[in-house]
Amino acid sequence: MKSLKKRRRVQVLVATAVALFIATGTIGYALRDGINLYRSPSEVRASAPLPDEYFQLGGLVKDGSILNRDGVAFDFVITDGAAEIPVSYVGRDPRPDLFKEGQGTIAKGHYRDGRFEAESLLAKHDESYMPREVMDTLKESGVYQDPNS
Repeated sequence: MKSLKKRRRVQVLVATAVALFIATGTIGYALRDGINLYRSPSEVRASAPLPDEYFQLGGLVKDGSILNRDGVAFDFVITDGAAEIPVSYVGRDPRPDLFKEGQGTIAKGHYRDGRFEAESLLAKHDESYMPREVMDTLKESGVYQDPNS
């Protein structure tokens, strides 16, 4: 009788381990597109991501770089002071009102053929706000200046 109990215990432990492994794999697979990493233009230039990799590109919108196209499409350049990445935005939503040259922004999309294809844009929501990731990147390159000082 003891051997039957031991066998059941082992079977339950193995079944639990398999179920845990499958659940972890399923969660990881489901989140693979939901986890998008932030990169600066310098990081993208140093190590170009794969064309199908979805990520966030952040920095300042270069002065004089916004070029309007038909509809809600437009082009601009994101810079961190050390490198520049040309960006094409073709989205469903019009350009955010606070999206301006010289301001911090984060674009979400894909980097293909030396150009970032943005599907969505995040712009600051007031005069003093800048996304933390963009601020950290600009501080590292020595470009960031605190507007409050």
